[in-house]
Amino acid sequence: MQFLIDFLLHLDKHLDLLIKDYGTFTYIILFLIIFIETGVIVMPFLPGDSLLFAVGAFCAKGSLSLGACLALLFFAAVLGDTVNYWIGKRIGSRVVELKSRWIKQEHLLKTQQFYEQHGGKTIILARFLPIVRTFAPFIAGVGKMEYRNFLFYNLTGGAVWVLLFTLLGFFFGNLPFVQKNFSLVIVGIVALSVVPPLYEYWRSRNKKEKTT
Repeated sequence: MQFLIDFLLHLDKHLDLLIKDYGTFTYIILFLIIFIETGVIVMPFLPGDSLLFAVGAFCAKGSLSLGACLALLFFAAVLGDTVNYWIGKRIGSRVVELKSRWIKQEHLLKTQQFYEQHGGKTIILARFLPIVRTFAPFIAGVGKMEYRNFLFYNLTGGAVWVLLFTLLGFFFGNLPFVQKNFSLVIVGIVALSVVPPLYEYWRSRNKKEKTT
């Protein structure tokens, strides 16, 4: 956990070292990080939002190709959710019943409640919520959401998520203020990523109160 916190707060330095040490293979490593965060339900703590922002900043420097990163990370995000969905659909009910120590039940419960309240839009909204992002497609699979509907939300959410954070990093990541306060910016990104789902929750709650 300490390493993860250090990696998150000093993501710019770690990514810089990664690019210098691995060169072109950095693209594969970035692909795997996004894929694993979205596709493996026991790995929900990887730094998705902040990583995309940092990647965008390094694309602006010329250290990485923006087009290649956008394409690869979009594919990784969509593929990860797709794998997670099918895991949930095929064996999800058994995983939930087993109550594995690798999967916290409160995370599953929280995501299920979010899914029940917002339906298919959860797949899009969850992209901006760490941890929930990893469990949302799994719960959609457990809930037997029709794959055609899931695919639409998956493609839409993946495109918005990758484009938004990567382009934010591309256009703003190299500003002097951001460079000097990168750790604070990363924390701010995590905090801001919660705003859209909170707004949707507030809107749905008000709508429900008006109907009752």
